[in-house]
Amino acid sequence: MAGPTIDALGQFRLTTGLGPLGRAIDFTNSNEAMLASAVIVVILFAIGLKSRALVPGRIQALVELLYEFVHNMCMDTIGPEGRKFFPLVFTIFSFILLGNLIGLFPYFFAFTSHIAVTLTMALFVFLFSTGVGFYTHGFRFFKFFVPAGVPGWLLPLLVPIEIISYLSRPVSLSVRLFANMTAGHVMWEVFAGFMLLLTASLGVVGAVAAIIPLGLNVALVALELLVAGLQAYVFAILTCLYLHDAVHMH
Repeated sequence: MAGPTIDALGQFRLTTGLGPLGRAIDFTNSNEAMLASAVIVVILFAIGLKSRALVPGRIQALVELLYEFVHNMCMDTIGPEGRKFFPLVFTIFSFILLGNLIGLFPYFFAFTSHIAVTLTMALFVFLFSTGVGFYTHGFRFFKFFVPAGVPGWLLPLLVPIEIISYLSRPVSLSVRLFANMTAGHVMWEVFAGFMLLLTASLGVVGAVAAIIPLGLNVALVALELLVAGLQAYVFAILTCLYLHDAVHMH
């Protein structure tokens, strides 16, 4: 009889969600997780803003903290124009944060560990910020690719570099989130697999030795919680920086 094996990538496998209805409309477990994240965000903020108490409870305090945190991020990074972009940035931050967090729970799917999802979000941010740039400045937005104070003879070299750097934004934005979430979940699965392998192969001695990967997994939980919040922040702050460039062209 074959012993337990480590299938670190199996957790990222797409399956059908919502039973027969999901098969009919090609609804996957990734779609389920995204829908769950959106619903949780709406419910959380509906409950938190329902009372609007002068002395907030825990949920209201959490909602107000997140609101103020993202609002300050937009205003400090984009400038006064950040107020009108706040709903977009706040939605992106909340959606990614909830997606990262629910992926840590058993039987939930970490949709931010799929490059198709993160690339779609990154492309949306890229196209939206580019559209803002052309809407604000018209064709003068092309001056964004011409570094100020550079001698004319260097422009044929630097302008293509600036264009390539600009076009690489969705790639770096999506890969950063995807890679960090995937790496954390793979490490988690590997150390959990070590516990099963040690216990199955060495019996009581293996069960004692499994305490080491168990301790590492506990530490990884804390690290994953930190990474979940950090990656949502990084995606949001880069969105703000791209919008700043689109509005101010510097």
